Formats: sequence, structure tokens, C-alpha cells
Amino acid sequence: MKRATLLPFAAGVVAGIITSSVLPTGAAQNRAAAQPGGDAEAVRSAWEVRGNSPYLPVQNESPPKLIVDQPLPDGLAIGVALIQYRTENCRLLPVFGKQALSLSPRVGHLHVRVDDLPWVWADSSDNNTVDIGGMPPGDHKVTIDLVDATHKVYPGQSKTVKFTVPQSAAAH
Repeated sequence: MKRATLLPFAAGVVAGIITSSVLPTGAAQNRAAAQPGGDAEAVRSAWEVRGNSPYLPVQNESPPKLIVDQPLPDGLAIGVALIQYRTENCRLLPVFGKQALSLSPRVGHLHVRVDDLPWVWADSSDNNTVDIGGMPPGDHKVTIDLVDATHKVYPGQSKTVKFTVPQSAAAH
């Protein structure tokens, strides 16, 4: 009975060894593309695109940064503010409390305020778009803060966008 169970496992291991010895690895492709006379558009490594691994502490972390775009015009036409954003050097996660301040890479979330109302909502989804529906026609502003796990704004990481919802949006 045990031999029958091990047979598919052994076949998988052998297939993996054969495949890895025949096909080039991602690292080999990257090195080949970077060679003189190689592919003009070299493949960027995972580290170049995604940054540091979450499994190792980051030495001398760069400060967090929040980048916020103006709302998408198509949404405003129907009374919906779709505001895209991205962060650098800060992962947006639903992790809160003083203990989370020592995590590396650093974590945080967004606070979103509409038209200077006295309340905010927290967004830790990192889906790259703040979506605010039912905006009445007229001038509005939305403030987005990048905050740490204890809800303190990272220095200089508060962005405000101002926009106008057209009168035609009232029909939607």
C-alpha cells in the first residue's frame, strides 16, 4: 500500500528534475536578456517590481509615500468619485495596534474624509481605488491620509483632491 502511494510522488519528483534541467529558469532568462545582444526589453525581477520580501526585516526602510490621482471623469459623470492611489514603502493591511509599528516591511492603511465631514473611514484593502458613490452635483474634496497601525498620519502623506460633479449626474 505504501509503495502505491509513493509512486506518484516519485514520478512527480523525476518530472520536476527533468523539466528544470531542460527548461531555462526565470533567473536564466533574466540574465540572458541582460546580456549584450540579448532581448532589448529585459525582464524585470520580482524584487524590482514588488520590492523587499515580507519574510525579512527591511534595513533602513525608505519613508512611506502616498500617490493619489484625480477622480476618473467617467465616474464623476454619474456621481461616483473613483480615485486611484498607490503606496510605496508601506503595505496596506488590516493590522492595527502599537505592536504592529515594529513590523517590517511597514504596514498601514488609509483614512478617507469627504468634504470636511467630522468622520473618516479606514480602508486597508489596497485595491488601488477609493470608490465614493452618490456624490451630489457640485464642488467636493476628498482627503486621503496614509496612516500607521495606530492611526497616525505618516509625515507629509495626506493628499487632497478637489473636483466637481456635473449637474448632469443628478439624473443618475
